[in-house]
Amino acid sequence: MVRQAVRTAPPLPSAEPLTNPALGALRTVFNDLAATVHALGELMLDVAPAYLSDTDAADVLAPLCEAIGKDLEAGLVARHYAFSGDRRTLHGTIL
Repeated sequence: MVRQAVRTAPPLPSAEPLTNPALGALRTVFNDLAATVHALGELMLDVAPAYLSDTDAADVLAPLCEAIGKDLEAGLVARHYAFSGDRRTLHGTIL
């Protein structure tokens, strides 16, 4: 059920046309990264549903994150992004 609720990635923010092609390419890379993090977050929500606190989710997600080579913080950030759709959750992280 949670997957159905977050199944669709959040819409891309509207942006005015860019005159600098490098900025356009950077925006495309960021959008691709955000879509990937959203998909990872859906996986995290399958394992640790949104009703779990971060502390409880961390206990459940630690083995999964270790198995896929992500640190636990990245897994929690992806989980938050998947259920909120707010790109501000990605601020300051490199996933």
